Amino acid sequence: MSVAQSIRERLAILRPQRIELVDESEQHRGHAGYRDGGGTHWRLTIVAPAFAGQPSVARHRMVYQALGELMQHPIHALAITARAPEEKG
Repeated sequence: MSVAQSIRERLAILRPQRIELVDESEQHRGHAGYRDGGGTHWRLTIVAPAFAGQPSVARHRMVYQALGELMQHPIHALAITARAPEEKG
């Protein structure tokens, strides 16, 4: 299973209405945490009802918790935009 598939599978617990996931690893070639083949640096946009009424920090914690050990390996960096469905973005 690819890293992207693993991420999407783990995030399913949040019952997202939309996920946009971009592997930006190549933009970080030569930086800390980069590995050939990618899968280390990601940009995530996720829209889920579970985020309603939650501050940004709580939303990020929910994502980190859902991803579990993937945040230690292979993910080195994750930029997160997390919104509730009723929020513009």
